[in-house]
Amino acid sequence: MTTLLEMKQHLKIFYSRYDVYLIPAIKFLVAFFAFTLLNGQVGFMEKATNPALSLLLALLCSFLPVNLIAIFSAVLLCVHAYALSLELFAITAGLLFIMYAVYFRVAPGYGYVLVLTPMAFFLRIPYAIPLILGLVAAPVSAVPIGCGTIVYYLMYYMKNNEKMLGSSETEEMSARFLSLIESMLNNRLMILTVLVFAVVVVIVYGIRKLSLDYSWYLAIGIGAVVNIVLFLIGSMVMETNVAIGSLVIGTLLSFLLALVVEFFVFSVDYSRTEYTQFEDDEYYYYVKAVPKMSIAISDKKVKKINSRQKTGRRKH
Repeated sequence: MTTLLEMKQHLKIFYSRYDVYLIPAIKFLVAFFAFTLLNGQVGFMEKATNPALSLLLALLCSFLPVNLIAIFSAVLLCVHAYALSLELFAITAGLLFIMYAVYFRVAPGYGYVLVLTPMAFFLRIPYAIPLILGLVAAPVSAVPIGCGTIVYYLMYYMKNNEKMLGSSETEEMSARFLSLIESMLNNRLMILTVLVFAVVVVIVYGIRKLSLDYSWYLAIGIGAVVNIVLFLIGSMVMETNVAIGSLVIGTLLSFLLALVVEFFVFSVDYSRTEYTQFEDDEYYYYVKAVPKMSIAISDKKVKKINSRQKTGRRKH
């Protein structure tokens, strides 16, 4: 544990010294990975999949607010949708406009969640997003999580129905437009995922706010269990298929990631908990103080002594 605390302290010192350079670098890496992943999954327009374009957009995003990463990703997604069909472009643009309007109205400070949620789905650890956001954010973060989830399933739908969406011989435009809308609205797994993630965020947030020992650990554990149980119950009620193996393994990995976040963000020593009481003219106050785990890092300086100079001086 001492080694981990020392590593944590070193990382905090390193970040505080070089945050001016680290923040743009992190935004660049996240943006470049997001654009590359999007182009790799739904790269229907060849010109937009050029790595140079992704690199240029990522460089711009490194000096701009995080929300610009989500906006550029939405524009790229609309471009690829247009390459398939005009109807798909209209649905994609309209859906993204509605979602982003709600997002900017309700939770504009969570732009990174919009970007990281689809990425987590492609990395097979989507359940980490509600667990971690329940620990470090507010329940309103369920809105960008839901929007990011819808974006993922939209990309998944586009990728798996490329031939049907790109065909111009099936039906007339109005019929195809209605068919696409119906296909998206009837995606029960998407609806179930959005609902479960929202519930998990609220539960994890509520438990970690309680004045209980090990509340953060309880929040992570209960949140993981609730995630699995709700998906299993929801799959039976909504008559949709949920891969149980992927659900359990993904939740376990997400549980471990949430523990890592807890260590670097919270990390307190409950064995040294103190209780105190004081009063004023109107109230009695009962305070529970839990100290943070910390360790002093010694600043070691090695002074080099030149033995030759020392010997020479003795001769004189």
